Amino acid sequence: MVTFYGTEVSSRLMLGTALYPSPAILEQAFRRSGAGIATVSVRREAGTDRAGSAFWDLVRQLGVKVLPNTAGCHSVREAVTTAQMARELFDTNWVKLEVIGHADTLQPDPFGLVEAARILTDDGFQVFPYCTEDLVLCERLVEAGCRVLMPWGAPIGTGLGLNNIYGLRSLRAHFPDLPLVVDAGLGMPSQAAHAMELGYDAVLLNTAVAKAGDPAAMAEGFARALEAGRLGVEA
Repeated sequence: MVTFYGTEVSSRLMLGTALYPSPAILEQAFRRSGAGIATVSVRREAGTDRAGSAFWDLVRQLGVKVLPNTAGCHSVREAVTTAQMARELFDTNWVKLEVIGHADTLQPDPFGLVEAARILTDDGFQVFPYCTEDLVLCERLVEAGCRVLMPWGAPIGTGLGLNNIYGLRSLRAHFPDLPLVVDAGLGMPSQAAHAMELGYDAVLLNTAVAKAGDPAAMAEGFARALEAGRLGVEA
Protein backbone atom coordinates (compact mmCIF):
# COMPACT_ATOMS: atom_id res chain seq x y z
CA MET A 1 0.00 0.00 0.00
CA VAL A 2 1.33 3.45 -0.92
CA THR A 3 -0.28 6.87 -0.51
CA PHE A 4 -0.13 9.75 -2.97
CA TYR A 5 -1.77 13.05 -2.08
CA GLY A 6 -3.93 11.33 0.53
CA THR A 7 -5.10 8.55 -1.82
CA GLU A 8 -4.12 4.99 -0.95
CA VAL A 9 -3.10 2.74 -3.86
CA SER A 10 -2.91 -1.00 -3.37
CA SER A 11 0.10 -1.68 -5.63
CA ARG A 12 3.53 -0.10 -5.86
CA LEU A 13 3.62 -0.77 -9.59
CA MET A 14 2.54 1.93 -12.01
CA LEU A 15 2.26 0.99 -15.69
CA GLY A 16 2.13 3.02 -18.86
CA THR A 17 -0.42 2.27 -21.56
CA ALA A 18 1.59 2.87 -24.76
CA LEU A 19 3.38 0.54 -27.18
CA TYR A 20 1.47 -2.67 -26.43
CA PRO A 21 0.83 -5.02 -29.39
CA SER A 22 -2.93 -4.85 -28.80
CA PRO A 23 -5.52 -3.55 -26.33
CA ALA A 24 -6.17 -7.13 -25.19
CA ILE A 25 -2.51 -7.61 -24.26
CA LEU A 26 -2.50 -4.27 -22.45
CA GLU A 27 -5.46 -5.46 -20.37
CA GLN A 28 -3.78 -8.81 -19.64
CA ALA A 29 -0.65 -7.05 -18.42
CA PHE A 30 -2.62 -4.93 -15.99
CA ARG A 31 -4.66 -7.87 -14.73
CA ARG A 32 -1.66 -10.10 -14.07
CA SER A 33 0.45 -7.37 -12.50
CA GLY A 34 -2.19 -5.95 -10.20
CA ALA A 35 -0.81 -2.49 -11.04
CA GLY A 36 -2.67 0.22 -9.15
CA ILE A 37 -2.10 3.18 -11.47
CA ALA A 38 -2.22 3.56 -15.25
CA THR A 39 -0.48 6.49 -16.90
CA VAL A 40 -1.99 7.75 -20.13
CA SER A 41 -0.75 10.32 -22.61
CA VAL A 42 -3.42 12.84 -23.55
CA ARG A 43 -1.40 14.01 -26.57
CA ARG A 44 -0.82 10.51 -27.93
CA GLU A 45 -4.36 9.17 -27.74
CA ALA A 46 -7.29 10.84 -29.48
CA GLY A 47 -10.29 11.38 -27.27
CA THR A 48 -13.01 12.00 -29.82
CA ASP A 49 -12.69 9.47 -32.67
CA ARG A 50 -13.84 5.88 -32.38
CA ALA A 51 -10.38 4.42 -31.70
CA GLY A 52 -9.65 7.03 -29.05
CA SER A 53 -12.99 6.47 -27.33
CA ALA A 54 -12.39 2.71 -27.28
CA PHE A 55 -8.98 3.27 -25.69
CA TRP A 56 -10.39 5.47 -22.94
CA ASP A 57 -13.16 2.94 -22.30
CA LEU A 58 -10.56 0.21 -21.89
CA VAL A 59 -8.50 2.27 -19.46
CA ARG A 60 -11.55 3.01 -17.35
CA GLN A 61 -12.52 -0.68 -17.30
CA LEU A 62 -9.15 -1.62 -15.83
CA GLY A 63 -10.42 -0.44 -12.47
CA VAL A 64 -7.20 1.39 -11.59
CA LYS A 65 -6.38 4.98 -10.74
CA VAL A 66 -5.63 6.98 -13.88
CA LEU A 67 -2.63 9.30 -13.92
CA PRO A 68 -2.74 11.46 -17.09
CA ASN A 69 0.63 12.66 -18.29
CA THR A 70 1.95 15.47 -20.42
CA ALA A 71 4.30 13.29 -22.47
CA GLY A 72 5.61 14.98 -25.59
CA CYS A 73 5.38 18.50 -24.20
CA HIS A 74 8.48 20.64 -24.70
CA SER A 75 7.29 23.91 -23.18
CA VAL A 76 5.55 25.15 -20.08
CA ARG A 77 2.57 26.33 -22.09
CA GLU A 78 2.15 22.95 -23.81
CA ALA A 79 2.38 21.06 -20.53
CA VAL A 80 -0.08 23.31 -18.68
CA THR A 81 -2.60 23.20 -21.53
CA THR A 82 -2.33 19.41 -21.79
CA ALA A 83 -2.81 19.03 -18.03
CA GLN A 84 -5.94 21.16 -18.19
CA MET A 85 -7.28 19.00 -21.02
CA ALA A 86 -6.57 15.88 -18.98
CA ARG A 87 -8.46 17.21 -15.99
CA GLU A 88 -11.51 17.81 -18.15
CA LEU A 89 -11.26 14.37 -19.77
CA PHE A 90 -10.63 12.28 -16.65
CA ASP A 91 -12.10 14.45 -13.90
CA THR A 92 -8.92 14.23 -11.83
CA ASN A 93 -6.47 16.73 -10.39
CA TRP A 94 -3.64 14.23 -10.68
CA VAL A 95 -1.13 14.83 -13.46
CA LYS A 96 2.25 13.37 -14.26
CA LEU A 97 4.12 16.45 -15.39
CA GLU A 98 6.65 16.11 -18.18
CA VAL A 99 8.42 19.09 -19.72
CA ILE A 100 11.04 17.65 -22.06
CA GLY A 101 14.26 19.57 -22.53
CA HIS A 102 16.34 17.24 -24.69
CA ALA A 103 14.86 15.51 -27.72
CA ASP A 104 17.24 12.52 -27.81
CA THR A 105 17.38 11.51 -24.15
CA LEU A 106 13.97 12.99 -23.21
CA GLN A 107 15.67 14.54 -20.21
CA PRO A 108 13.38 16.94 -18.34
CA ASP A 109 13.82 20.69 -18.67
CA PRO A 110 14.43 21.61 -15.01
CA PHE A 111 13.53 25.28 -15.41
CA GLY A 112 10.32 24.65 -17.32
CA LEU A 113 9.41 21.80 -14.99
CA VAL A 114 9.53 23.97 -11.88
CA GLU A 115 7.62 26.79 -13.57
CA ALA A 116 4.89 24.45 -14.83
CA ALA A 117 4.67 22.68 -11.46
CA ARG A 118 4.09 26.00 -9.71
CA ILE A 119 1.40 27.07 -12.19
CA LEU A 120 -0.44 23.76 -11.96
CA THR A 121 -0.22 23.52 -8.18
CA ASP A 122 -1.66 27.01 -7.86
CA ASP A 123 -4.49 25.84 -10.14
CA GLY A 124 -5.37 22.96 -7.83
CA PHE A 125 -3.47 20.15 -9.55
CA GLN A 126 -1.69 17.42 -7.62
CA VAL A 127 1.54 17.16 -9.56
CA PHE A 128 3.74 14.09 -10.08
CA PRO A 129 6.84 15.60 -11.70
CA TYR A 130 9.05 13.49 -13.95
CA CYS A 131 12.50 14.76 -12.99
CA THR A 132 16.12 13.79 -12.57
CA GLU A 133 17.65 12.88 -9.21
CA ASP A 134 19.22 16.35 -8.84
CA LEU A 135 18.71 17.46 -5.23
CA VAL A 136 18.45 21.17 -6.00
CA LEU A 137 15.84 20.61 -8.70
CA CYS A 138 13.84 18.37 -6.37
CA GLU A 139 13.94 20.94 -3.60
CA ARG A 140 12.57 23.55 -6.01
CA LEU A 141 9.78 21.19 -7.05
CA VAL A 142 8.80 20.63 -3.44
CA GLU A 143 8.86 24.39 -2.87
CA ALA A 144 6.55 24.71 -5.91
CA GLY A 145 4.02 22.45 -4.18
CA CYS A 146 4.86 18.92 -5.37
CA ARG A 147 4.26 16.25 -2.73
CA VAL A 148 5.57 13.41 -4.88
CA LEU A 149 8.83 13.20 -6.84
CA MET A 150 9.45 10.90 -9.80
CA PRO A 151 13.19 10.79 -10.64
CA TRP A 152 14.29 8.73 -13.61
CA GLY A 153 16.35 5.59 -13.21
CA ALA A 154 17.71 6.09 -16.72
CA PRO A 155 16.50 7.81 -19.89
CA ILE A 156 13.03 6.75 -21.06
CA GLY A 157 12.95 3.47 -22.97
CA THR A 158 16.62 2.57 -22.50
CA GLY A 159 16.20 -0.27 -19.99
CA LEU A 160 19.53 0.65 -18.41
CA GLY A 161 18.23 0.46 -14.85
CA LEU A 162 19.42 2.67 -12.01
CA ASN A 163 22.21 4.73 -13.56
CA ASN A 164 22.98 6.87 -10.52
CA ILE A 165 22.50 4.77 -7.41
CA TYR A 166 24.37 7.27 -5.25
CA GLY A 167 22.11 10.10 -6.42
CA LEU A 168 18.93 8.09 -5.87
CA ARG A 169 20.07 7.03 -2.41
CA SER A 170 20.95 10.63 -1.53
CA LEU A 171 17.52 11.80 -2.71
CA ARG A 172 15.81 9.21 -0.52
CA ALA A 173 17.85 10.33 2.49
CA HIS A 174 17.12 13.99 1.78
CA PHE A 175 13.35 13.45 1.57
CA PRO A 176 12.68 10.63 4.05
CA ASP A 177 8.94 11.25 4.30
CA LEU A 178 8.08 12.20 0.72
CA PRO A 179 6.72 9.56 -1.70
CA LEU A 180 9.42 8.84 -4.28
CA VAL A 181 8.83 6.90 -7.49
CA VAL A 182 11.52 5.66 -9.87
CA ASP A 183 10.15 6.63 -13.26
CA ALA A 184 11.67 5.46 -16.55
CA GLY A 185 14.66 3.44 -17.66
CA LEU A 186 13.97 0.14 -15.92
CA GLY A 187 14.50 -2.92 -18.11
CA MET A 188 14.39 -5.92 -15.75
CA PRO A 189 12.44 -6.89 -12.63
CA SER A 190 15.67 -7.08 -10.63
CA GLN A 191 16.17 -3.34 -11.20
CA ALA A 192 12.72 -2.65 -9.76
CA ALA A 193 13.58 -4.75 -6.72
CA HIS A 194 16.75 -2.68 -6.29
CA ALA A 195 14.69 0.52 -6.34
CA MET A 196 12.62 -0.88 -3.48
CA GLU A 197 15.78 -1.83 -1.61
CA LEU A 198 16.91 1.79 -1.86
CA GLY A 199 13.72 2.75 -0.02
CA TYR A 200 11.66 4.01 -2.95
CA ASP A 201 7.90 3.81 -2.68
CA ALA A 202 6.95 2.70 -6.21
CA VAL A 203 8.17 2.39 -9.78
CA LEU A 204 6.63 3.47 -13.07
CA LEU A 205 7.52 1.75 -16.31
CA ASN A 206 6.17 1.09 -19.78
CA THR A 207 8.60 -0.09 -22.45
CA ALA A 208 10.06 -3.06 -20.54
CA VAL A 209 6.58 -4.55 -20.23
CA ALA A 210 4.90 -3.40 -23.42
CA LYS A 211 7.80 -4.49 -25.67
CA ALA A 212 8.48 -7.80 -23.92
CA GLY A 213 7.89 -11.06 -25.76
CA ASP A 214 5.16 -11.79 -23.22
CA PRO A 215 4.03 -8.45 -21.74
CA ALA A 216 1.62 -10.01 -19.23
CA ALA A 217 4.29 -12.32 -17.82
CA MET A 218 6.81 -9.48 -17.64
CA ALA A 219 4.29 -7.30 -15.83
CA GLU A 220 3.74 -10.03 -13.27
CA GLY A 221 7.50 -10.44 -12.93
CA PHE A 222 7.90 -6.76 -12.08
CA ALA A 223 5.07 -6.97 -9.55
CA ARG A 224 6.71 -9.91 -7.78
CA ALA A 225 10.09 -8.18 -7.81
CA LEU A 226 8.60 -5.14 -6.11
CA GLU A 227 7.09 -7.33 -3.42
CA ALA A 228 10.44 -9.04 -2.84
CA GLY A 229 12.37 -5.78 -2.67
CA ARG A 230 9.90 -4.23 -0.28
CA LEU A 231 9.89 -7.27 1.98
CA GLY A 232 13.66 -7.08 2.11
CA VAL A 233 13.57 -3.44 3.22
CA GLU A 234 10.91 -4.07 5.84
CA ALA A 235 12.80 -7.10 7.16
